[in-house]
Amino acid sequence: MINESSVINKNSLPFLRWTGSKRWFTKNHIDKFLPPTFNSYHEPFLGGGAVFFHLQGKNNQAIRYYLSDTNEELINAYLQIRDNPSLVVAFLKNYNNNEIDYYKVRSSRPDLPAQQAARFIYLNRTSFNGIYRVNSHGEYNVPYGKRQRVDYVTEQLLLDVSDQLQGVNLIKQTFEKALFNIKANDLVFLDPPYTVAHENNGFIEYNQQLFAWEDQVKLRDFVVEIQNLGAYFLLTNASHKSIVDLYDGIGQIEKVSRISQVGGRNKTRGMYNELIITNII
Repeated sequence: MINESSVINKNSLPFLRWTGSKRWFTKNHIDKFLPPTFNSYHEPFLGGGAVFFHLQGKNNQAIRYYLSDTNEELINAYLQIRDNPSLVVAFLKNYNNNEIDYYKVRSSRPDLPAQQAARFIYLNRTSFNGIYRVNSHGEYNVPYGKRQRVDYVTEQLLLDVSDQLQGVNLIKQTFEKALFNIKANDLVFLDPPYTVAHENNGFIEYNQQLFAWEDQVKLRDFVVEIQNLGAYFLLTNASHKSIVDLYDGIGQIEKVSRISQVGGRNKTRGMYNELIITNII
């Protein structure tokens, strides 16, 4: 078993594998987009939390951190790591990383929040590509990933993450409700599910169910409200003409390149452009 926690810088990486992760953004681009100073930090599409952890690693002393997402299992995992890290680790140590046990854990429905968090982390780390996907009944249905050498416990990493989450406000909610806590000179990072494919490839059908075009329009209106409050916004989105048109006249738009994070083999991956939209000058 490889002890990943022994080689991971606790102040640089999240603890989850997450489709659409912004690790590439924190590694190569984000610092040039950050304001010199800001008050509180808000992240309404938390996911893997790459930007939050990056800011923590820079020892940025924001007044408050407000992190939220609509994924209840995700938010519970963050809450339990913040409040009960040793219990989460203890439950993780009871699991085994093999195909039979994976499907047993996947079909289980634990009652304790800490055990629910351990199940979520275990499945995230041992599933195929770390994808989070549920069926029409809300049941996680991603197959076993055959990552038999991975350290799915990472005890020290989770304890370090717990330290970083102390005092952080975590809540399950839609992005619109995050507006309540946003004040002038705050920083809001927005990383919505991408509704459109990169460049000119049209709409991504499966993401229409997660974040439809109507949600993109609501997000644009939300960004306008952030700007009207005198706060900073930093938004990532797919590089697509429809997104460029949607944000015409709102902040500045810059195109950046990244390597695709999706796909089981390197030969299926390539360079893609994404849009960074911001009022930070």
